[in-house]
Order: sequence, then structure tokens, then C-alpha cells
Amino acid sequence: MDIAYIPSPSTGVIHLGPIPLRGYAFCIIIGVFVAVWLGNRRWIARGGKPGTVADIAVWAVPFGLVGGRLYHVITDYQLYFGEGRDWVDAFKIWEGGLGIWGAIALGAVGAWIGCRLRGIPLPAWADALAPGIALAQACGRWGNWFNQELYGRATDLPWALEISAGPNRDAGTYHPTFLYESLWCIGVALLVIWADRRFTLGHGRAFALYVAAYCVGRGWIEYMRVDEAHHILGVRLNVWTSIVVFVLAVVYLVLSAKLRPGRETVVEPVTSGAEGDDAEAPAKAADGPKAPVLTKDTEAETKDEAKAEAQAKAEAKAPEPGKL
Repeated sequence: MDIAYIPSPSTGVIHLGPIPLRGYAFCIIIGVFVAVWLGNRRWIARGGKPGTVADIAVWAVPFGLVGGRLYHVITDYQLYFGEGRDWVDAFKIWEGGLGIWGAIALGAVGAWIGCRLRGIPLPAWADALAPGIALAQACGRWGNWFNQELYGRATDLPWALEISAGPNRDAGTYHPTFLYESLWCIGVALLVIWADRRFTLGHGRAFALYVAAYCVGRGWIEYMRVDEAHHILGVRLNVWTSIVVFVLAVVYLVLSAKLRPGRETVVEPVTSGAEGDDAEAPAKAADGPKAPVLTKDTEAETKDEAKAEAQAKAEAKAPEPGKL
């Protein structure tokens, strides 16, 4: 008899009248808001302006969603283009299926476009957003709980996840890998925040640390999953991806620290209005001191001083009494 377990929702959709509210989409939306909120605070702390993170996220988020879905569909094409499958299902993103590797890769392209338009260095923006992205993943993984997907091997542990019978799944209790990854991502976010304060990371190194730390957790969590996946040399594709991306992130960390130590001193250009004020300052200084403006009172005082000075000179020139 099961002593305890984590129950799964009976449905991943709640209908508000004719409007379906899907738990998967809701978790992703919450994650985006958390990432932008934290990223904005970190950006301002580094000298940036409020709202810049959200402006660039307008580019990064849509690109990331498309990239995440493309990676999932390409790596699990048999789910949509195999025998008896309907290719239209590839567009049903609300049913789950976003690959973080594709989301980060294409999301970075969108962020690069947004940064170029604002004249902002992409590495600095990525550093500010890095822990927020990890927290967004922590929120997004709960969408898998709503859809009863991406669980691990069968187990009778007290924190086992209860899965009901359904298409391509058997009823039972399994390792809640969605929970493991969610907790791991929270730990990654805290690690990046601590390391950034302790070592003053810059030039994309905070983001690289996030990537490397996430890959470590994703590697061992992938081994526990039992959902269908492609294998290379007996190892799941996402494990190989984690290894390759981890190595690239560590190489970037090492090379960046040697080639560009320290942190960016300026992360966002001054607005045109402020530039105009600064530009006027040297011009005003070059003009030199302006002649004082005389009022009636100051003019009278000046005349009195002039008379007194003239009288003093005359007295100095006049001979003293008794002398010729």
C-alpha cells in the first residue's frame, strides 16, 4: 500500500466559460514574468534603465518559444510524422514539448536583435537575466506535472509521482523528474546570484555559469526518464547535448576570464536628452566666464567706489601742509 505520493491533476485544462486555461501555458507565462522581474532588478543594479529587460524580452521570448518547439519536434519527429501520427499536432504547443536547448539558442538570436536596436551588449543583458531564466525553467517544469509527462522510473518512494493510465503511459508511481529539475533550477539561480556577487562576473560569465550548472543537473535527471527518446551509443540524445553544452560553457568561462577580466562599467548608453546636456557642458565651459549683469544698485555702488578711488589718488598727489 502506498503510504504517500504526489498526486497528478485529473486534467491540465480549466475552462473559464469558453476560454480554456491550460496549466502548461500558465506555468510558462509565470516563468516569463519571474525572469523579467528579476532580470529588471539586476539590470538596474548594474546601471541599466528600468524597462530595458522587458523591451528586449519582447524579442527574446517569441524566438525562444519557436526555438524550443522546433528542437522538440526535430528531435522527437516520430511523435508527429510517424505512422498513424498527425503532423498538425506539431503546432499544439499547449500539449507540451519545449526543448530548452532550442529555446535558449533561438531566444539568444531574438535577444541579440533587441540588444542591437538598443545599443546594449548582449553578454551584459544575458548576465542580468541568467538566474531569472533558471527560475523560469523551475516554474515551467510544473507544466509537465499538469500534463503527466516526463516522469522517471517506477518507484515507491514517499515523494513518488502518481500517474494515471493514458495514451502511451501506464498507471503507477514514478520518480517526479519534473520536481527534481525544478528544484535543481532554483539551486542554479541561487548559485549564479551568489557567484555574481562574490566574483563580480561580467561579459557573459554569469550566463555561462548558469548554462554549465544546469547541464550538470540535466545530465543525471535525463538518466532517470523513461519517455521515448533517441539514443546515441546507448545514451539519450539530451545527455549528449548536456555534455557538449557544458564543455562549451566552461571553455567560455575560462577564456572570457583571461581575455576580458572584470565587469562592464557601462551596460546601457545614455539617452539623447542626457547626451545633449553633457554635450552642452564643455561648450559652456569653453565660452569662459560671462560678464556680470549690473543692476541699478550694483551700478550705483560701482560709481561710488570709482569716486572714492579717484579722491584717494588726488589726496595722495597733493602736497602736505608746510611743504613746498
